[in-house]
Amino acid sequence: MTIGHSTHQLSKFLTLLRQSRVTAVADVRSVPASRYTPQFNQRSLEKALREEGMKYVFLGEELGARTKDSTCYVDGRVQYGRLAQTCEFLHGIERLEKGVKVERIAIMCSEGDPLGCHRTVLIARVLAERGISINHIHADGRVETHASAMERLMAKFGLAEDELFRTPDERLEDALSRQEDEIAYVNEVLHAERMVDV
Repeated sequence: MTIGHSTHQLSKFLTLLRQSRVTAVADVRSVPASRYTPQFNQRSLEKALREEGMKYVFLGEELGARTKDSTCYVDGRVQYGRLAQTCEFLHGIERLEKGVKVERIAIMCSEGDPLGCHRTVLIARVLAERGISINHIHADGRVETHASAMERLMAKFGLAEDELFRTPDERLEDALSRQEDEIAYVNEVLHAERMVDV
């Protein structure tokens, strides 16, 4: 499963997890804190989950979108393809693969819509390619399959209809690339350094 904490009250968030029978939360935020939603700061969240009988693990070092690895950036923008090949990222994916054998995990980040987050465009994509079934929990409790989310993504960019010269996989790749351009983290320091070099 994936879920975004958005601006939920903690009780609502916990209800969404319970409804989907989640037993563990994998926090993939690079920075596990929020000044706008302090109920989702790491310590508060971990305590609340423990009280609900759910486990918590922080994987932001491995799977966060704001990697410290400068080789993953072009003009200050993180490149998901590069990030997905780093040893740290692959280690995080392996931890999730092991975890899903014993827990029902929700991969958590902050964005409400799964399409607006790297948890879907990067992490779920890699897991799905490895044969792991992914579903996305929405704010209203609706659960969307990853395949349906990818159809929605293609529709967003006008790529849902069959084309003469491109396969569905090629159109999906195009949609994912466009979405990455919209949502990928930009390191302003690296971006500024690039602008100075130019």
